[in-house]
Amino acid sequence: MMAAAQTPAWRGEMRYDEPMGRHNSWRTGGPARRFYLPADLDDLCVFLADLDPQEPLLWLGLGSNLLVRDGGFPGTVISTFNVLSGIDWLEDTVLRAGAGATCSKVARTAAKAGMVGAEFLAGIPGTMGGALAMNAGAFGGETWNLVRAVQTVDRHGRLRRRTPEDFRIAYRSVQGQADEWFVSAELQLQPGDAQASRAGIRELLARRGATQPTQQPSCGSVFRNPPGDHAARLIESAGLKGRSIGGACVSEKHANFIINTGTATATDLESLIVLVQETVERQHGIRLQTEVRIVGEEVRA
Repeated sequence: MMAAAQTPAWRGEMRYDEPMGRHNSWRTGGPARRFYLPADLDDLCVFLADLDPQEPLLWLGLGSNLLVRDGGFPGTVISTFNVLSGIDWLEDTVLRAGAGATCSKVARTAAKAGMVGAEFLAGIPGTMGGALAMNAGAFGGETWNLVRAVQTVDRHGRLRRRTPEDFRIAYRSVQGQADEWFVSAELQLQPGDAQASRAGIRELLARRGATQPTQQPSCGSVFRNPPGDHAARLIESAGLKGRSIGGACVSEKHANFIINTGTATATDLESLIVLVQETVERQHGIRLQTEVRIVGEEVRA
């Protein structure tokens, strides 16, 4: 007698060969072998505990700082957007935000409550999980300057509360325990003027719209600013504004943005990234480092 097939303990949705162009802001990229949308945090922990410990994992929010190569991701993508997206107040001045909460919503929630300090998050086109992972910043603010504590989950589904002292935090860089991922953060804010805070967010968004190609598919800033300089200045002075490969083009509006004009493949985008790096290094002697995370496999011939 054949044994009945075992029903998975997890409750979320599993998709196979999911096109990653649907899940990143560049609107291109190959498929994920498996794509999991957890039902909630408890379900995520069960799923991780049940997972092969050697399975490659990619954590995904809005995919605003991600390039998936055309050959796809040969493992499991875990999507936190619209799942770990809760925002609540632990104390009068301490806001807790899930990894799947958008940075802009966190900024608006803080401002509505009359708390200041998080306005810059409105200029980050991603989720809190991604902002925590790379110490994202905008308009002079950085994510980890607000962090009182975070909650992480490991490959076995175990949750931990950690403080900034458990991490090495630098400009666009956060190093912590291997195989742990952020599921929420506690942000320490300060009382202030709610009206002024909301006005500040509107001003930041207006500046962003005036200086960045926000209406075209991009990953945001492609390169980190080198010490004492700006990547956009170096790229523009190298004559690279408007330079294109296939459907990928260096933005005429902001040189540190590479846009998908409609037909770009991940290969086009990565090739243009390399061209920019090589040209700037040849002309200025500086090798630009990417902010965008590049994952996955090349297309096999």
